[in-house]
Order: sequence, then structure tokens, then C-alpha cells
Amino acid sequence: MKHKRAWQRMLSGRRLDLLDPTPMDIEIEDIAHGLAFVARWNGQTRGDFAYSVAEHSLLVETLFSRMNPGIAEKWKLAALLHDAPEYVIGDMISPVKAAIGQGYGDLDDRLAAAIHIRFGLPAKLPALIKKQIKQADYISAWMEAINIAGFSEAEADKLFGKPDRTFTKGLGITLRPPKETRKDFIKTFDRLLTAI
Repeated sequence: MKHKRAWQRMLSGRRLDLLDPTPMDIEIEDIAHGLAFVARWNGQTRGDFAYSVAEHSLLVETLFSRMNPGIAEKWKLAALLHDAPEYVIGDMISPVKAAIGQGYGDLDDRLAAAIHIRFGLPAKLPALIKKQIKQADYISAWMEAINIAGFSEAEADKLFGKPDRTFTKGLGITLRPPKETRKDFIKTFDRLLTAI
């Protein structure tokens, strides 16, 4: 029996089948563009611009690199791309993901595998790398929560864990136009991919 197709046409002209994504239909320009326009926290943040998933991804890559000095560039690339599927499926807050159930996770996993293969990473990341990226992700969420999402520090500590401040020293939350974030995302991607 033939399964239903769910196509998304990208600005690059690619047609990405969300149910059966292939690495050949994935372009970094589409990812950077989409993520630069997807708002974290459902847009419920302070500031004149939404805090985008692309901006969050740049922060996670920086935190991951600080937390793991000397780690291979390919794992830094994996950190940058940790939320890449959201360029087509959006950024759902955790309570919504829980309500939807495993279907969302399966869709996310298929897209992530295709993205990883497209850029020379293993389809499924090693458990330790995934855990280390998640730690950086939690620190980023903590920073976002207290700086732009209206959480108290005590609330953020409870939800995301109290971070080691040595990793956050000198870092801030940046709100800027999507065009600038998209450009910085692609620049960081190019730097990391070239170093692999």
C-alpha cells in the first residue's frame, strides 16, 4: 500500500517529503532561512525581534564548544544543526510535543537523520554527543528563559537546571533581524564544514 506524501516546497526549489525525507532534498540555505524565521518560545519573548531557532542554534554551538574543548568539528556542526528539522516542522514547546506524542518525535528523527547524512554526520548521533548537545541546549534555554522569556532565575533553575556559569561568561541573548541571523548561521556552518 502506498503511503501518503507530505511535500514542502523550499525556496531552493527542492521538494522535501516530510514523511520520507532524502538527504538530496536538503540545502543549508533552506535550513538557515527557515530557522531564522521560526520563533523560539512561541514568540513569547521580549524585544523587537523574535528570538529565532537559528539564533538559539548558534548559541548552543558556542556553549557546546566551550563545554567540550578540543572536540571534533563535526560534533560542533551537529550542535549547530541540533534543531535543524524545525526549519520545516516548526519549534513546538515541550508541553505541545508531549501532547502530540511519539509521532512528532518520529518525524523529527527522520528529518534529523536525512540532514545529518546530507552533511556528512552519522544518521544517529552517538549517545554521549547527543547528551552533551542536550546539556548545552538546556543552558541556552536557561539563558533565554531569564533574559527574554520572563522567567525568574528560580523558575529557570527548576525547569532547566542551574548552569555552570563559566560556560555562559560573556555570552548574551541576541535579538536581530532574520537576515542577519541567517547570514551568521550559514557563515558558522561553512566554517565548521570546511574544518571537517
